[in-house]
Amino acid sequence: MEARTAQARTVRPGSPAHGPAPGRAGRSRRRLRSGLQPLGIGVVTLWLSVIVLLPLAALTVASFEGGLGGFWDAATAPVALASLRVTVTVSAIVAAVNAVLGTLVAWVLVRDRFAGQAVVNALIDLPFALPTIVASIVLLSLYGPGSPVGVQLNATTWGLFVALAFVTLPFVVRSVQPVLIEADREVEEAAASLGATNWTTFRRIVLPTLAPAVLSGTGLAFARAIGEYGSVVLIGGNIPRETQVASQYIQQQIEMDRPANAAAVSVVLLLIAFATLLVLRVLSTRSQRREERAP
Repeated sequence: MEARTAQARTVRPGSPAHGPAPGRAGRSRRRLRSGLQPLGIGVVTLWLSVIVLLPLAALTVASFEGGLGGFWDAATAPVALASLRVTVTVSAIVAAVNAVLGTLVAWVLVRDRFAGQAVVNALIDLPFALPTIVASIVLLSLYGPGSPVGVQLNATTWGLFVALAFVTLPFVVRSVQPVLIEADREVEEAAASLGATNWTTFRRIVLPTLAPAVLSGTGLAFARAIGEYGSVVLIGGNIPRETQVASQYIQQQIEMDRPANAAAVSVVLLLIAFATLLVLRVLSTRSQRREERAP
């Protein structure tokens, strides 16, 4: 007994037998964070500056090469405005259609079981991996002159629509799919047991849960569509004031040795994309706060 008491007295807080002293692990973690945080912030800032901020700054400077008046004239030129109008209009329609069909595709992939489901699920990601110029070639061979299906869409607005819908569909599907997987099915079953119809259950229970994800995917699809080039370069026809999108107009201005005009329209596209993403971020933050306040 005396030996045990002596041994206990020799064990000091912080020794291996006693374990780490209270607060020592916390102080070590704080020292680790305080040592890595400035380094991490510095690396992130440097990387974003090189990859994002410096190119954007250079583009903005180039767009104002002729002063504010030159920027305004370049951005509001009739052909430039026509290309922006075509781009924004078709992109908005494509995003809206994909908001519905993309949600439906995600629903089928999550809630239904059918033969070849794994293949379909893999095909959804194909536009992410496939070079967009390849998509344009495929669409032209399918809907161009001598179409094997008897449908000719090249050099039409419908051709632009199909091309942009192809490259933006995954944004909605992959945004909605995880939310559907995590959704609580018991709430839907309870609503059905209480006599709610399928439409009422979807409108009152499922849709509010999916709305933030659908909105996020739709916004990302729109932001991607307004800057798309490869998938529309062949099927679109590049007809000024009709099927010429902003990215094709920018290339045309560069080929005509008018870099300031190209930069001005590029800045307008950047502002549209930035405004879209900013609105998405604000809505997402508000939705998250509402969920945190909910009991």
